[in-house]
Amino acid sequence: QVQLQESGPGLVKPSQTLSLTCTVSGGSITTNYYYWSWIRQPPGKGPEWIGSISYSGTTYYSPSLVSRTFISRDTFKNQFTLQLSSVTPEDTAVYYCARSYLNLATHNDWGQGTQVTVST
Repeated sequence: QVQLQESGPGLVKPSQTLSLTCTVSGGSITTNYYYWSWIRQPPGKGPEWIGSISYSGTTYYSPSLVSRTFISRDTFKNQFTLQLSSVTPEDTAVYYCARSYLNLATHNDWGQGTQVTVST
């Protein structure tokens, strides 16, 4: 059974870059047709898809965040990472990594989530 675990700083200052890592166990991030995503949920709002990286390394980004987002992977460590630049307090949210199969919409496996607060 696959497990996903987010890690990274819980506090980021405005204008800095938020960096999070998702460590995957129980399955390889290169297994065909799986997509690995970052999703966030700001306080009092619904989930927002940030972007994904496919089993082959292709990346997909939310149009509203594409200019500030970079997703990469380390196949040896079986990890994928999120970098979100020029953060503001509006980027405060619980950040999740998740896995989907054959599409980017239906995420069947999730990490527990990590709170990231943007504040001075």
